[in-house]
Amino acid sequence: MYDRDGLIELFKQRALKFGDFTLVSGKKSSYYLDGKQITLHSTGLRLVSEGLLELLEGVEFDAIGGMAIGADPIIGGVLTVAAERGQSLDGFLVRKEAKGHGTNKYVEGPVSPTAKVVIIDDVVTTGGSSLLAVDRVIEFGCEVVLVVGICDRLQGGAANFAARELPFKSLLTVEDLGVDVTANVE
Repeated sequence: MYDRDGLIELFKQRALKFGDFTLVSGKKSSYYLDGKQITLHSTGLRLVSEGLLELLEGVEFDAIGGMAIGADPIIGGVLTVAAERGQSLDGFLVRKEAKGHGTNKYVEGPVSPTAKVVIIDDVVTTGGSSLLAVDRVIEFGCEVVLVVGICDRLQGGAANFAARELPFKSLLTVEDLGVDVTANVE
């Protein structure tokens, strides 16, 4: 069982910032969650990876992946913890743009076009980057069985996934971090 309280505390210490921020979605916010401060930290990545594998128990899937660069450390961590547990699992990365040489693919890694996959993201706001990853892996031929976030900002991502009939789960929400979502976003 992963240490959820430990992950919450680490988010509060390392990833939660207050000020004036413009999010990728274009929305203004008085707080920012820098997921890389968690996923590029040894203890943070361990907690996230253990939590994700626990969250994914009972889900039938062949591979886990998401948009490069944000999903890269998460995928590596989950694969490492899965291997430590004797679980065989593949990972993949989704490029924002196809590279102009070699295979010219958007989806990289040992994942087959018929695979059932989980899409992962660190912080979910509207779900835009996850939905782009979803589109790319569906175009590749995979079936997306679940979208997972480390922390959900509760700003429309879940509704956007539901509109596409994509199940969604997250390890945490901003409310778990003590953020009043109604007072902090325009």
